[in-house]
Amino acid sequence: MDLIASVEVPVSVEKLFAYVADLANYSSWLEFVYKVEVVGDSSETDATWLVELRAKLGVLARSKRLRMTRTLCEPTRLVVFERREQDSRRHSDWVLRVTVSPTATGSRLETNLYYSGNLFTGGILERALNEQIATGREKLIQQLSAK
Repeated sequence: MDLIASVEVPVSVEKLFAYVADLANYSSWLEFVYKVEVVGDSSETDATWLVELRAKLGVLARSKRLRMTRTLCEPTRLVVFERREQDSRRHSDWVLRVTVSPTATGSRLETNLYYSGNLFTGGILERALNEQIATGREKLIQQLSAK
């Protein structure tokens, strides 16, 4: 799965970037990000979070726990989070690439979520995420515009 989404937000690039560079903020605007715990200092490039994702897929509810590390941070422009588990098992890749750019009325956020696994087939996960992303766009705009 390789899912791309974007939204224009009427705030500065600096404000938007500071918000999306910290995974702890994602649970407040994306419903499927159920819980986020910071592991260590979230201000460092290699900051790490424990993330619990939850999604309802028809009559089934699924959840997934991921250990996500910020692997790249170019202030006000680009941040990348990647799954980095600490056990010896092999895990599917989860990569979230977040880009922020200026617009005439504020800034634009583009996210690219890549998942290499095959737990869900037939686009089920992608459809569920697209629905929640649509709702999340409005929540993000409201939260950042109010601050």
